[in-house]
Formats: sequence, C-alpha cells, structure tokens
Amino acid sequence: MAEGAFRAACERAGLACEVDSAGTASYHIGEPPDPRAIATAKANGVDISQLLARQLIPDDFQRFSHIFALDKANYAGIRSRAPQDPRASINLLMDAVEGQEGSAIMDPYHGEIEDFELAWRDIETAVSGLVERFCQDGAGARFG
Repeated sequence: MAEGAFRAACERAGLACEVDSAGTASYHIGEPPDPRAIATAKANGVDISQLLARQLIPDDFQRFSHIFALDKANYAGIRSRAPQDPRASINLLMDAVEGQEGSAIMDPYHGEIEDFELAWRDIETAVSGLVERFCQDGAGARFG
C-alpha cells in the first residue's frame, strides 16, 4: 500500500520519483498484494493490483536515496542487511510525520479490512510528509 500511496502523492505533487517496495522475507516473492490491501488502495483511488512482491537486495542500498520501513521489525531487518556504507538513508516511514518519529505503521495482515483502512490513513499521512520534504529538500531530505 505504501508504494501505491507514495506514487500517487508524488504524481499529485508533480514530483518525479523512483519508488519500489520490497520485503525483508522471501515468502511472498512474485505474489500480488493482499486482496484487502488492493481493495483499500482502490477505495482511495490507487491501483496496486499489478504490483508483485520482491525481496530487498543488496543493490537497493546503493540504487535508492532512501529506504523506509513500516515497522520496527522490518527496520531492524533492513538495517541488518545494509552494507557498511549505504547510499540510502534508512528510516521508519512515520519519521516523516512531526511528532510521530519512531512510530510504526500497524501491520493489518492478521486483521480485518478496517485494519487495512487504518494502516492506509497512517501511510497517507506519512507519504504526505515525505512528498513535502522531498519537494523542499530533494533526494538529500533527512528524516527522523
């Protein structure tokens, strides 16, 4: 959901960006998002149905300027895979929201559709902060 929400926010702002989501685990590689995630994004005007899961790879740390985790477990997983001197800064997505730095986005996977809607609201808040900061500071934007 975060990739789709960020792409849509960038498009609305006229911000050119390269964005790609990746997981820290390999068990969903090649699969589309959860149907509840697809439905939630669609209800908010964003189509994520064509996305396919992939795993974070070493090249991602040099290819991207920023890598964002939605929760602390994935943040730790990303940090543990990072090379000694990555190009990408690594943060939690909520670090883009003043007063919410260090907070996690709730993982809705084991919940109901309402949990996906709650996660979407937090994601939209965070990506709005990202877009605002990237519009101001470009790829050198810092979070957290």
